[in-house]
Amino acid sequence: MGELRQKIKDFNELVMFEHSIFSLPFIFIAMVVAADGWFGFGLLVLGVLAALSARNFAMGVNRYADRDIDAQNERTQNRPNVDGRLDSNSILIFIGVNALAFVVVAALINSLALKLSIPILLILASYSHFKRFSALAHVVLGVSLGLAPIAGVVAVSAEIPLWSVLLSLGVIFWVAGFDLLYSLQDIEFDKDFGLYSIPAKYGAEATLFISAIFHALTVIFWLLFVWVAGLGFFAYLAAFGSAFVLAYEQKLVRKDFTQIDRAFFTVNGYLGIAFFIFIVLDRIFA
Repeated sequence: MGELRQKIKDFNELVMFEHSIFSLPFIFIAMVVAADGWFGFGLLVLGVLAALSARNFAMGVNRYADRDIDAQNERTQNRPNVDGRLDSNSILIFIGVNALAFVVVAALINSLALKLSIPILLILASYSHFKRFSALAHVVLGVSLGLAPIAGVVAVSAEIPLWSVLLSLGVIFWVAGFDLLYSLQDIEFDKDFGLYSIPAKYGAEATLFISAIFHALTVIFWLLFVWVAGLGFFAYLAAFGSAFVLAYEQKLVRKDFTQIDRAFFTVNGYLGIAFFIFIVLDRIFA
């Protein structure tokens, strides 16, 4: 039993389960808006299972593909995929189980979700390889998490309305923007090992500028989402509030690069949860 608990702990560390907080709120935002309120306990369970299996698959693929890179980076040398706690076969099985789980859950949701399940998995898997030949890897990561609102609305209504695309675009630029900040930690490593990243290619100042532009686009797309979806006061408050949160994140990193983890995990985690709460309030008081 102790060995099983340790193995679960190792897999949890491999995929950083707690970071699911970035994508989950936006799946449920899309579901709440599509259903104009509560979407049902059944879809809640299926939505959580789909989100977790998709993210576990993506992180598993990333950790498996990056074994050679992580082994050489001092910041990542203690990860379970590198230090021997999880062997390659175990990680591959983990990837396969989560891919199968995602497809099965999609089939239980509706036919459109099932049709989109394999293309979504292919997109999620692509991020791990982009960094080896393109600095657009940051945007690909954004697209991977930006699929969350699309998945949410498909689960409820089996269609993809314009407002969900706008919400998704906001998530794409939000994630790409904070991934740019996060990647500043590895700027020298990426240069030395020939990895493609915007910091390695263009430098820290250009990266900060591009990140700020991405976050400005985030706010614009989220405001457009609120407008097109016909939402109310609390939804606009969520979109405008995100502007202040993202400005604080930018200021935090510019002031001190040692604050990158705080900006990446804490600030962004609160942003997603707060956005979701305001959307729920908007539907309650609509």
